[in-house]
Amino acid sequence: MKLVISLGGSMLRLDKIKDYAKVLDDIARDHKVFVVVGGGRIAREYINTARSLGADETFCDYIGILATRLNAMLLISALKSSPKVVPKDFIEAYELSKAYDIIVMGGTFPGHTTDATAALLAEFVNADMLLIATSVDGVYSKDPKAYSDAIKFDRLPASKLVEIVSKSTAKAGSSVVVDLLAAKIIERSKIKTVVFFGEPENILRVVRGEEIGTVIEASS
Repeated sequence: MKLVISLGGSMLRLDKIKDYAKVLDDIARDHKVFVVVGGGRIAREYINTARSLGADETFCDYIGILATRLNAMLLISALKSSPKVVPKDFIEAYELSKAYDIIVMGGTFPGHTTDATAALLAEFVNADMLLIATSVDGVYSKDPKAYSDAIKFDRLPASKLVEIVSKSTAKAGSSVVVDLLAAKIIERSKIKTVVFFGEPENILRVVRGEEIGTVIEASS
């Protein structure tokens, strides 16, 4: 299979990088793997500081993109099957994939979260599955950290995902389970997508076909 994994920056803790690298190298023995890494805490800290100094949202996005690429470089450092290059666009990622089993990249353009980047990349390379490895265990009816009555979905039409996330904010550095642009790309591409708590072992479980998190189904 051809897999695209959106790995949330909040999940890529320093003590976990080797674990993620091992899992990704194992998966790459049988599959072509693309990984898009988020910015996490370092991106939010730099963005918030820049915003307090007067930076506009587009400039903050550029700061976040650089943070995602730094995180991508850290992950690449621990991988055996990846080039020591962080592609800046999808064409470069696709060309590198002809020679390597794992391609790791960060953000690409202002206004795009790394989830949106991953969804667009999955569409571009005609991936078989998009895995969104995040800090929550699936998609809920509303923010489960703020509302105790939030309902988790095991399966969800892409159109419903768009409806849920359309209520979220689009500021640089914002943290939602899947952003609106990503949801719309998932809906139009009809690519199988799984949103799940992104520990290394859970990535393996999803690739092996276990149903965890929330499976996003193509809308009829």
